[in-house]
Amino acid sequence: MTEPKADPMVGELSEAAVLGAILARIGPSAALVGPGDDAAVLEAPDGRIVATVDTLVHGPDFRLAWSTGFDLGWKAAAVNLADVAAMGARPTALLVALALPEATRLSFVTALADGLRAACAALAPGCAVEGGDLTVSDTLTVAVTALGALDGARPVRRSGARPGDALALAGEAGLAADGLRILFDRFRDADGRPVAVDRGALRPEQRRAVDAQLRPSPPILLGPAAARAGATAMMDVSDGLVLDATRLADASQVTVDLDPTALGPDPDAALAGGEDHALLAAFPATMPLPEGFRRIGRIADRGPGAVTVAGAPYAGRGGWDPYRDWDAAGG
Repeated sequence: MTEPKADPMVGELSEAAVLGAILARIGPSAALVGPGDDAAVLEAPDGRIVATVDTLVHGPDFRLAWSTGFDLGWKAAAVNLADVAAMGARPTALLVALALPEATRLSFVTALADGLRAACAALAPGCAVEGGDLTVSDTLTVAVTALGALDGARPVRRSGARPGDALALAGEAGLAADGLRILFDRFRDADGRPVAVDRGALRPEQRRAVDAQLRPSPPILLGPAAARAGATAMMDVSDGLVLDATRLADASQVTVDLDPTALGPDPDAALAGGEDHALLAAFPATMPLPEGFRRIGRIADRGPGAVTVAGAPYAGRGGWDPYRDWDAAGG
């Protein structure tokens, strides 16, 4: 009788076997009906559900040479939790679809499930993976739908900022982009192909930046806190502070003026860098900012430009656009 392999490839297993290995790792369900049926049944305390989806594709969004299965699961959860939080909502559930190459090791898949569970526990307690889908693909892809509850509060949209509001940020700005630069500079071979990350070769501040890129920790609980405190507008900073501030300014038909002195020791990196998943919010100038937010600018009447820096138009090309930047990043 042939002994089963200790770490088989998913192409050597049935869908039920792979699914069973995942379900054993994602933790207890928080739903009325959780994984195991055709669909989950979730509570909607006030009749409204906040919903978002994000897809991570091997190549433009992550590199297997740099990301462990745990890293990928954590990041897939974190980037979606941040979008729910940016609406002022409390994350309640994740639905995860995996498209796996047949050569993917089962240990990678279970580590990914561990990362999903750990991110929910650390960033959004009470949120859990409540269902999903499995399929086969030549390209490893992770698609996550995140759901959230407003708990009676109003959703905080991008379009509510008003002239005179204070602009504030919770979380990092530019650190994840620094981490990506370190990965491209330090962990590629002579032909430009990614190689495994040697964390021991990095200084503590470099490890922190790489961790911000591979395993971001956005301030999820501060989203609902900002809503309760009266935020007029809010959004997740996923593509860079200037680019996302431009989106907020356009939605609100205002100008966002950023204070470079409030952006840390490297304002240029903070302005242009992406993937930190910080929360950018506008608040009435007369109210104290919620704990965890720091003032980084102000909202002004709409001028010639959507974003200014210290009152002057921003001249750089900040932020990440996958359609524009994928080839330039080494894709």
